[in-house]
Amino acid sequence: MRTLLVTGGAGFIGSNFVHHVVEHTDDTVVVLDKLTYAGNRASLAGLSGDRVRLVVGDIADAAVVDPLVADADAVVHYAAESHNDNSLHDPRPFLDTNIIGTYTLLEAARKYGTRFHHISTDEVYGDLELDDPERFTEHTPYNPSSPYSSTKAGSDLLVRAWVRSFGVQATISNCSNNYGPYQHVEKFIPRQITNVIRGIRPKLYGAGENVRDWIHADDHSSAVLTILDKGEIGQTYLIGADGERTNKAVVELILTLMGQPQDAYDHVTDRAGHDLRYAIDSTKLRTELGWTPRFQDFEAGLAATIDWYRENEAWWAASKDGVEAFYATKGQ
Repeated sequence: MRTLLVTGGAGFIGSNFVHHVVEHTDDTVVVLDKLTYAGNRASLAGLSGDRVRLVVGDIADAAVVDPLVADADAVVHYAAESHNDNSLHDPRPFLDTNIIGTYTLLEAARKYGTRFHHISTDEVYGDLELDDPERFTEHTPYNPSSPYSSTKAGSDLLVRAWVRSFGVQATISNCSNNYGPYQHVEKFIPRQITNVIRGIRPKLYGAGENVRDWIHADDHSSAVLTILDKGEIGQTYLIGADGERTNKAVVELILTLMGQPQDAYDHVTDRAGHDLRYAIDSTKLRTELGWTPRFQDFEAGLAATIDWYRENEAWWAASKDGVEAFYATKGQ
């Protein structure tokens, strides 16, 4: 039985990981979360206080971070500013959290010899052409295209430097786009689902031909736990579930699953610097560590996600109006 410090554990993929750890291990979890708009205490509701403790604080605050890292057997670092549109509007919070926050955690892990796993994104690799047969691998050069992805790339490089220069016991994972419960309604899939629930037509950037590689958050969680247990120190592992879909196909599937006409959506102005295609090759993770995804049927996983948002309107309703008002100012 370990004590895991999970940063950002009240956010989307972090809270899914906390639920996964409680369900599948005997570990206890300390969640460190700043509880910005993207964090939600309700995402941890129902978890035993004997197994999960929430500390509200900033990962860039060494006075908060140090004692928590000192008492932990491992740090699983999810905390990040992660919304591309927000990074285009105001990049500074992304630098503060993704760069300075990661540095602060690494220094604590260095001081106390604590195992460290860093959660990153496939967006650090930039994008692929729509007709390119290749996928991202652990050897793909970094080519970030937004303030968000640039700061995540920077945080990855910090982890690698602290492993090599200071011997920090760290691993990195870069994951494709997540979907599932507890995702903020500003994000693509929950925004469209909650639009349909509210009787609002879904919105699609540009022609909708951009491709994302989707993975259920529970599969991401199981992969991270596998890397934490079996991963080789200093190594990077890509996490994906062969879920490539165009944004247009995803919106049309959501509408179909929710009993609406497949074309009942509106096209809006494309996002600045909108990456064309992400695609993950997770061969290394699968062959070296023996991981496989459970939700290999995207349609079934999406249907379960729709059901969750229908059944948990109290969780997302307070955020919905503000999100739509923000996008309305941008014509999106």
